[in-house]
Amino acid sequence: MINYDQDFYGWTQEQAALLRAGCLHELDIANLIEEVEAMGRSEKRELENCLVVLLLHLLKWKHQVNRRCRSWQLTIKTQRIDFLKVLRDNPGLKPGLDQCLIDAYQLAAIKASQETGFDEAIFPASCPWELSDAIKQDFYPD
Repeated sequence: MINYDQDFYGWTQEQAALLRAGCLHELDIANLIEEVEAMGRSEKRELENCLVVLLLHLLKWKHQVNRRCRSWQLTIKTQRIDFLKVLRDNPGLKPGLDQCLIDAYQLAAIKASQETGFDEAIFPASCPWELSDAIKQDFYPD
């Protein structure tokens, strides 16, 4: 039996082989559970990260009118596509979208302050857009 802590890759391959062979009694159940849960958290983080970048660029678009550029537009477009792709591949994340928007916006506002040099107070305390608007391909805040 390959040790989970000493050779993670080897351990994953061994566990996959045991599953394929139907040798369920030989599986490292505790670590398998941990890894399956971690995979779910990873998908959730990916969805939130897409939303953070999207909201960050929407904030910059709104508050730095004179600096708007094609690069920001393409980043917004890309993050929308990536967000929807992660959500399509993981529909179980849909019930948590309200909290995801809240969490992502908090980070986006901080990052917007860092990148623009504006005081955090210039940005609304909560997301000024509905999620459905933020992910629309033709939505750009005035």
